[in-house]
Amino acid sequence: MTNHSETTAQVTLRSPAELADALPYLLGYRPEDSMVLVALHDSDGKGRFGGRARLGIPAHEEDWEEAARQLARGLVTSSERRGAKPEQLVAYVCQEPAPGERGRDVKRRLARLAHLLRIQCGDLDVPVIEALCISDGRYWSYCCPAEDCCPEDGTPMGLPGTSVLAAAATYAGIQVRGTLKELRARLQPWEAAAAREQEVALDTGGLALVPRILDEAGRAEVAEETIVLAERVIHRLAAATPVAGALPADLRDDGLIGHDEAARLILGLQDRNTRDRAAAWMEGDEAAPALRLWRALARRCVGPYAEHAAPPLTLAGWVAWSMGDELEAREALAMALGADPDYLFARLLHQACNEGLDVESIRRCLRAGRPGGAPGTEASTDASGPTDPTGRAESTASPAPAGEPDPAARIRRRRRLRSALAAAGDGPLAARVPGQRRRPASPGQAAGRAPRASTRHPAGTRMPAKGTEETTT
Repeated sequence: MTNHSETTAQVTLRSPAELADALPYLLGYRPEDSMVLVALHDSDGKGRFGGRARLGIPAHEEDWEEAARQLARGLVTSSERRGAKPEQLVAYVCQEPAPGERGRDVKRRLARLAHLLRIQCGDLDVPVIEALCISDGRYWSYCCPAEDCCPEDGTPMGLPGTSVLAAAATYAGIQVRGTLKELRARLQPWEAAAAREQEVALDTGGLALVPRILDEAGRAEVAEETIVLAERVIHRLAAATPVAGALPADLRDDGLIGHDEAARLILGLQDRNTRDRAAAWMEGDEAAPALRLWRALARRCVGPYAEHAAPPLTLAGWVAWSMGDELEAREALAMALGADPDYLFARLLHQACNEGLDVESIRRCLRAGRPGGAPGTEASTDASGPTDPTGRAESTASPAPAGEPDPAARIRRRRRLRSALAAAGDGPLAARVPGQRRRPASPGQAAGRAPRASTRHPAGTRMPAKGTEETTT
């Protein structure tokens, strides 16, 4: 099987070991707790890598068959939509041992999942020519019965970066990120002592901003103040001294944003018009510091304000996609939907990114709605939001969609909830200001909000809806 590149010589992979080593370079990161399918297309008698699809391994075995069916259908369907059905597939199941387990125990436990993947792909007339388990720095082949080449304890993986494919990828400028867990950590809420200070700032900011947002004139003033403050913070971040490493960079950014500033920005971005104007920081010199700001704000949506992370997470996903980083875009948008499953902007962008829409078409819509692309300029009433795959535009002049209430409606709803809690004698809980939200027992309840744990990638905890498969070409 051969992986072709426009800028480098072709690299031929001849063994399961080389296929196992290739997985991080095919995805752009090291998968954990994942099942992956990679498409192969025939080219002059040699296999050529095509699309890739990944889902988290469901925690309950009864969900494995449906997950395998969705993964197989998602990859084959997306490949057909791009004009070429795969001739063959390579399957991977990746999971680290639980406490008390060894890698070979993981291999035995996931054997049924690998078998289900092969069955589902076979039902679509696309055979799986190799199925690999990767765990604890070793790999096993489910397709090789020979004990001498596939020992019970597995075969050690090579040192990262030492294979021929690694050298070719480095030459081509392809970088392998860490794990998805490390990527999500940059977007997840604080859990340190500073989280309490941020929550107090959000409570205090809500008391000051909510009455103004409920007033029509005050709402416009809050929107303008939010954009001006965001622009000031973006310029502050852009002027900061660069540091090496994701964690030190995030800590530096957190130190450059005050609790009160973060609270005002988080609350102000709950307004859809304000969020759309902020989305115009998507290219040029402002894109990178804007992405840093949206990441930082997502980390500040602490405690009962977890739902408020949907706007900054969506903006982070949008800017990352606009800058060409589809991996972070998909993860940020998935986390936005975990925070608020009904957030329309995140749903449309997530679908568009997964379906391979041209990001420039969405940028054109944002530019058309803002003369000169300046976020401080009021959006026009035509197509100021992103278009969904059907061509509809989310206009900033139209009422908020049913699934994405405007801030005033959301605040009125929370006030009714507080009144009900007060009547029930809930005391301090009833006194919660805009951060108060109901806590459903599961993400799918009618309240439409996910608990804090749902900020993980949806596929890792429950069965994803069709169309949410991560696919790349």
